Amino acid sequence: NDTQFKYSAYTFTYILVFPVAFLCNIGALAVFFRQNKYRNSASQVVMINLAISDWCFSLTLPLRLAYYIRGGIWDFPDWLCRLYVYAFYVNLYSSILLLTLLSLLRWLAVAYPMKHSSMATTRRIICVCLGIWVFVAGTSVPFLYSGVVKRDEIPRCFEPGPIRSWLMFLILNYVGLVFGFLIPFLTIIFCYSKLIRRLTNSAPVGNSLTSRKPTRNKTRAVYLVTMVIATFLVCFLPYHLIRTLHLHAKNNGW
Repeated sequence: NDTQFKYSAYTFTYILVFPVAFLCNIGALAVFFRQNKYRNSASQVVMINLAISDWCFSLTLPLRLAYYIRGGIWDFPDWLCRLYVYAFYVNLYSSILLLTLLSLLRWLAVAYPMKHSSMATTRRIICVCLGIWVFVAGTSVPFLYSGVVKRDEIPRCFEPGPIRSWLMFLILNYVGLVFGFLIPFLTIIFCYSKLIRRLTNSAPVGNSLTSRKPTRNKTRAVYLVTMVIATFLVCFLPYHLIRTLHLHAKNNGW
């Protein structure tokens, strides 16, 4: 049935994702902290926070994996279920907002290098990152109300209970969709489109050997920007789209 398919799909996905996310983010943090020259740069501060967010998310996967392997039976305390639901959304939206901040910093560095040097100081970016964590942690508090529910006399987690909770999640879904996905995505599109335009318009004139390397670097930068946008869509669009359709189906009896 659909429920069993969902549990099997989650099990397969988390088995693949957990070791990659756990080890890769530890490796990323090790590299970041070893680069003394760049450790205090604005972009590096954001990337360290992003790696911490993704690593913390990976820590929530083993218990989720155990839950889905057991066919959706939650044998752990109710408070742990609430904490895991809460941690999922904190890590999800902190990652999105940190990626948005990173795109703003990159655009500012290319379009307004002098302003970037004066505005994007390490202390300010640390404060902005801290503000993102506090903001997401505060706005995600309603998810702490989503604890263990009984369905067919079986304790479940990661699932809303009565119909009123589905309606609450639908409202929260649209808040997250607008402020946690659409606005950040449009901001990223704006920043990187401006960045690409700036790079392509500043292409060197002539066909000399000295001009080919900068041109290749700009082509590579455009390619990387395209990959960043595509990766953002692949990682976050399907989840928000499917979640919205699923909540509408539950509330409207599709």
